[in-house]
Amino acid sequence: MIARAVPFDLTLEDIDRAGALIRDAVPPTPAYRWPLLCERLGVELVLKQENHTPLGAFKLRGGLTYVAALRERAPHVRRLVSATRGNHGQSIAFAAARAGLRATIVAPEGNSPEKNAAMRALGAELIVHGRDFDEAKAYAETLVASDERAEFVPSYHRDLVLGVATYARELFAAGSFDVVYVPIGLGSGISGVIAVRDLMGLDTEVVGVVSDRFPAYALSLARGEIVETEPADSIADGIAVRVPDAAALEVIRAGAARIVRVSDAAIRYAMRWLFTDTHNVAEGAGAAAIAAVAAERDRLQDKRVAAVVSGGNVDAAVFAQVLAGTPKAAKSGRS
Repeated sequence: MIARAVPFDLTLEDIDRAGALIRDAVPPTPAYRWPLLCERLGVELVLKQENHTPLGAFKLRGGLTYVAALRERAPHVRRLVSATRGNHGQSIAFAAARAGLRATIVAPEGNSPEKNAAMRALGAELIVHGRDFDEAKAYAETLVASDERAEFVPSYHRDLVLGVATYARELFAAGSFDVVYVPIGLGSGISGVIAVRDLMGLDTEVVGVVSDRFPAYALSLARGEIVETEPADSIADGIAVRVPDAAALEVIRAGAARIVRVSDAAIRYAMRWLFTDTHNVAEGAGAAAIAAVAAERDRLQDKRVAAVVSGGNVDAAVFAQVLAGTPKAAKSGRS
């Protein structure tokens, strides 16, 4: 029996209106079945290719809906401030520029040089501060304290979930699935998939995926309370979460079937498979769901499965080492 957990009282009408707004900047991304990858895994698998958005990640959808709602509820705001490991920051910078707003983004030390460059190219003021995402976030929050025309943009919020739910609407319109695997960063993506699944009355299992180096959501789900984990390194910086969001955890607890932990080694294999079998590029977080499918392939026989490729923004040097099979530590953080 599938639990039901529509977050924030969203409706399909809300999500469809958001889809219409988003399509002005983001064409629907494909849901492809790749024969070589299916053959390799022995699973009937469809990939939701969010690495095909104009910014290379699903976060763009949420940035657009957040800024659209902001312009209605707080028209005095002229500056958006946020913290990021990259994809969330790009989405806010992109949406802010379209709305004629300023964006200040704080990224931690050691962040992806290419994601930093992308945020600057989108017009954001980029500040590098802190050893990890949490320190960057704390600093970003201080920047709005004395600026009445600034607003801090969190990484998990109703208006972000509304936007990213549109990729789930596209996915479920493409066919029926027994199981969908979704990487968990702070939780907007899996919340959107759960919301659409429930609103459409589907019986699809939604399975979350986390890095085994950042098992905070898995531990929190198992213990029934927020569990903070220690700093670590992972190639999957987009899902490197040490402190779960309480609201997201409740949605996951009510609506997800389980959470699968995957190793950096498994993620690297998945990145290589995706490139070899489909000629697509995925960052670590983007390939995590494929790694989870591989880990659970025995239980997926005779099932129709989907996995979300949440992003493709991997630095060229890192990806070259992944393809070559060369180990390399990545900085920890949160997208």
